[in-house]
Amino acid sequence: MDKEHIPMQILVTVVTFFTLFFSSGSAVLFFIVLRAIKIPAVVRAAPMTLLIGTFIASMIIGMIVTFFVSRYLFKPIDNLSKSMRKVAKGDFSVRVEEPKVNNIIAELVRSFNAMAEELGSTEMFRNDFINNFSHEFKTPIVSIRGFAKQLQKDSVSEEQRKEYINIIVSESDRLSSMSSNILLLTKFENQQIITDKTLFYLDEQIRSCILLLEKQWSKKNLSLDLDLSEVPYYSNEEMLSHIWLNILGNAIKFTPENGTITVKCYGDSMGVTVKIADTGIGMDDSIRLKIFDKFYQGDSSHAGKGNGLGLPLAKRVVDLAGGKISVKSQPGKGTVFVVKLPQTAGSQEIPSS
Repeated sequence: MDKEHIPMQILVTVVTFFTLFFSSGSAVLFFIVLRAIKIPAVVRAAPMTLLIGTFIASMIIGMIVTFFVSRYLFKPIDNLSKSMRKVAKGDFSVRVEEPKVNNIIAELVRSFNAMAEELGSTEMFRNDFINNFSHEFKTPIVSIRGFAKQLQKDSVSEEQRKEYINIIVSESDRLSSMSSNILLLTKFENQQIITDKTLFYLDEQIRSCILLLEKQWSKKNLSLDLDLSEVPYYSNEEMLSHIWLNILGNAIKFTPENGTITVKCYGDSMGVTVKIADTGIGMDDSIRLKIFDKFYQGDSSHAGKGNGLGLPLAKRVVDLAGGKISVKSQPGKGTVFVVKLPQTAGSQEIPSS
């Protein structure tokens, strides 16, 4: 027998003993009464023999019942205890077999299995994040180091020198952008509510974001089709700007030259809807389902132009705002991002100055 079962079975045996003992109390009391009223010994002998026999039989039956009941009742608890010790040591793959009877112990086992599964997913996500983080940071650093070494050579021409310097600057900008996005994403992930809310026009904010990205879309000669209704909104203006900058930046990056980006913004009694559509390369479902994962970059040909953090950052802000973000896309037919934000109590008409 497993040593860990012994203390529990001893406890059950003791409890059963006292239960049987006190349940025999009526017989003991009967025997005491016989002695008190001075019934002859011959008459008292029969109840006494019966009492002792009943008591011994009860003890034997009680111990047998206790043995089987304890094995049935306490085996799941014992397994649960062992599994908890494994989880405490970092083994999140352990699972406890659920009892066939649906009771409080079965519910406890189900809760433990759900907890272990969630902890395993979190650990896997943490390991993936560390691996991706290390890889994404290492790539530009190695590139900068390599081209810096090339610049040390006297044989490098002036044209090559300019090219290498531009690459170093570009990789430095990429590293700086990645660091900023990671800090922002970490900050927003540890944030549960949106603070520092102000009343502003959401349509004007989107126009400002488009102007900030003018250099990028002008370089590709992209056309912008804007349909922005006047929408007052009460939230953190700076946080919400990250949504539009990242989605618009993504649309510009994946839309070929002379393409079109359409932006619509309108409000109703249910809230605010912003649609950003492009005529870019699009994506299939396998990529679409992963675009909000950290460091994920579906198109390897554009991997060097981003860091896979923009869309996760945008989604986190949408989640904090209590909204929803969805994506529709087909390869070769472009992509449509739809952001729905809830109506806020402070979203009233902004008084003109």
